[in-house]
Amino acid sequence: MNAFEPDAGERASPRDLRLAARAGRFAGLTTGHAAGYVQTNLAILPAADAGDFVGFCHANAQACPVLAVSEPGNPHLPVLADDLDVRTDLPAYWVHRAGRPTERVADISPLWQSDHVAVAIGCWFSMEDALLRAGVRLRHVELGIQGPLFRTARQTHRVGRFGGRLVVSMRPFACAEVDTVKAVSARFAKVHGAPLHVGDWQALGIADVGRPDFGEVLLPLPNEVPMFWGCGLTAIEALEQARLPFFITHAAGAMLVTDVRNDTLEQRTSA
Repeated sequence: MNAFEPDAGERASPRDLRLAARAGRFAGLTTGHAAGYVQTNLAILPAADAGDFVGFCHANAQACPVLAVSEPGNPHLPVLADDLDVRTDLPAYWVHRAGRPTERVADISPLWQSDHVAVAIGCWFSMEDALLRAGVRLRHVELGIQGPLFRTARQTHRVGRFGGRLVVSMRPFACAEVDTVKAVSARFAKVHGAPLHVGDWQALGIADVGRPDFGEVLLPLPNEVPMFWGCGLTAIEALEQARLPFFITHAAGAMLVTDVRNDTLEQRTSA
């Protein structure tokens, strides 16, 4: 068998992961893989709508930080990796028709059009290395899951036909580590930055923290506090609300793994 070994993911290079996905040998979650390298959300849509969509992301940058935008019809994002091909290099994609996901596929080459634009949006995973170096426990990484994500009652800033509710990710942290998590994540403004809310989830309009809209259940332990960040799925929510006839996104947790180092996104203040 020439299957990709998931337990070697931390040691595998980003290119190894992309080539494994391209060859159909890796179809799982990318969390915990290619430690030290940036992973992104991905949205692919027609050029006619891409301008307003990118504008929406910029207007809601805490949830949808744009890291790269392709030229129409060009499936490559050289700013993220020289050999990257957005048509084949993710473990899985969702194809959306009339604003709804209709098909999960491993290769979108047959669906690629000459006017398609790929938009790479920053992901919370880029903070994980720095948090681990700071001694913070990441239970979702220990469990090998993405963690829970929720639609909130908060509305985003609308641009053109793109709007909708803010989506957040939640990770629980020990009470004693909350200040450290805030300080470390604040240094990553290009990939969501500091948490937008800590504590009572009902303040965000989340009725039940045990019933996420996406991802997996991860309930806070008695000594933990739930912390919430803006999530790139906000952009997918906006695409769905816009009812575009056709667009493509990464499948949840199956991210685009790049050659960009996480530490290049970290902004440190001078003493």
